[in-house]
Amino acid sequence: MRKTTATPADLARRVGGIPAQPVRKEAGSVVDSLIPDGGSAARAVAPGPESVTRTVSSGTGTGNGSGFGARVADAQSAAQAATSGTGPASGPVPQPVAGGAESPVEPVASGADAAAGGVIAGAGPVSGTGERPTVRLRDVGPDEQPRYAPEWLELREPADAAARSMELLDPLRIRLANLPGRGGLAIHDLGCGTGSMGRWLAPRLDGAQHWILHDRDPYLLHFAAVASPRAAADGSRVTVETRRGDVARLTPDALLGASLVTASALLDVLTREEVETLAAACAGAGCPALLTLSVAGRIELSVPDPLDDEIAAAFNDHQRRGGLLGPDSVTVACEAFAAHGATVKVHPSPWRLGPENVGLTAQWLRGWVGAAVEERPALAERAEAYLAARLAACAAGELQVTVHHSDLLALARPTGGAA
Repeated sequence: MRKTTATPADLARRVGGIPAQPVRKEAGSVVDSLIPDGGSAARAVAPGPESVTRTVSSGTGTGNGSGFGARVADAQSAAQAATSGTGPASGPVPQPVAGGAESPVEPVASGADAAAGGVIAGAGPVSGTGERPTVRLRDVGPDEQPRYAPEWLELREPADAAARSMELLDPLRIRLANLPGRGGLAIHDLGCGTGSMGRWLAPRLDGAQHWILHDRDPYLLHFAAVASPRAAADGSRVTVETRRGDVARLTPDALLGASLVTASALLDVLTREEVETLAAACAGAGCPALLTLSVAGRIELSVPDPLDDEIAAAFNDHQRRGGLLGPDSVTVACEAFAAHGATVKVHPSPWRLGPENVGLTAQWLRGWVGAAVEERPALAERAEAYLAARLAACAAGELQVTVHHSDLLALARPTGGAA
């Protein structure tokens, strides 16, 4: 979801008491390249275009029993120290929990707080005036409000992990195994946020991996780097590099040597031109793309309400603001990749939210209804009662929601002669 103009947002925030999100300044422009190595000093990776690297030593803790919330706090301290100039050039970095096949559990504390509080940045419209509603990877001013709060990304990570399509992994593994001159995988994660895609995928792929994490927000890049996985499925080493850049300026040169491009919840906040640019860059580099969790525009709620369809339609229109693709993104992406000769596979990846997801469901409801009201202010009065009833059912553990998404795997023609 995206930030939009302020005046309609005032209406949206009155629906169910949705408050404004306090402004948080960006952490700064310094970006780390963290290469965990089990305790020894990490070496810096030579930076690519629009990247800045520093050497940071990895921690010695086992990470057993530590959750993502704790790593967020550690990363926040590291980010503030690194960007304020008060911290050392290198220092201890907490060791992240090794990823596994199990889906993580929704954080209880953050879930309860989210259910009781207002909308978190990223869950719904909490905007400033005149801002383009997009998550494009681009440089921004130091005072720009964040589009995605780490708390929102943490809250949705268990549902994302459970939803992503396992059926697309086998054809992806086959393609990666047949890449020419393979000496380890170089994986570009676009719009990485706090790095949930890497935590999900890296432990499911064999072989040494080097992840290049791209995001417009250096604050989130710190979280992603600190909480990155250390080992592949076969125990091979996983390393990380962080970069800032613009997805609309991706070129084959930017992806030179890439084995795979990944993204999560990104396609629907791109324009047709940006998706075509992404498809062309992947085709030029001859690398596959795994693009997960794009909104499909369909919602199912237990105990249907006559207002469901009207709110869903308004939300979908909100998703298309400013030329963004919203629920049309997967169709456009399929066409764009196919036009470059890629084999495209699509599989559903729905969120299935029940009583164990109260915090996420409450946040999603506030954001979903808030965006609909922002798009169609005439809905405000009816939507207020609707949201109150839905939140009450959610708090009582009586509401189940299916939020439909799609995962897309595009297998571009390799450039090195492999089949």
